[in-house]
Amino acid sequence: MSLVRSFIAVDIESPDVIKKIEEIQREVLRLGLDIKLVERENLHITLRFLGEIPQSRVDSIIKALASVKFNKFLIKLAELGVFPDLSRPRVLWIGVSQGAEELTKLANIVRETVDKYAEHKEDREFTPHLTIGRIKSGQNAHKLREFVQRYKGVEFGVVAVEKVKLKRSVLTPRGPIYSDLFVLHLT
Repeated sequence: MSLVRSFIAVDIESPDVIKKIEEIQREVLRLGLDIKLVERENLHITLRFLGEIPQSRVDSIIKALASVKFNKFLIKLAELGVFPDLSRPRVLWIGVSQGAEELTKLANIVRETVDKYAEHKEDREFTPHLTIGRIKSGQNAHKLREFVQRYKGVEFGVVAVEKVKLKRSVLTPRGPIYSDLFVLHLT
């Protein structure tokens, strides 16, 4: 049986916002962290991770996702943060300061629509964020704490949420390669 590692997301496509994110990522590299940064073409906000689903379920997910009706909206990306917390950072992210409520509503609708097809069970509530790096160890973590504090309240720009994508993720030694399986255009 063929499996498809997949998730549903909103891509970050604004060149101005991407440029600002890349500037921050370059600064992060200078901290000497043990971190894998997210490539510009992979910047997205995950609405629902589906896991390794059987290929036979992809059409059902597409059909379910196609039924979702939601209006386009804007989000503002601002501030840096880490998951789970600054004492054990694993994920470096940029938050959503404006439009978080709409993004959460959209994520909840998407989740309700596709949950029955997912292999990965989602226990956590949706937290609007854009992952920009995955931290592999605690190396120089004290520098990260100072860095995150410095970006309190800093804005990275506005992104139009106009499309929701079902994406395939192929893991490679150099990082994941994403491709679109379906694109839902919001109204």
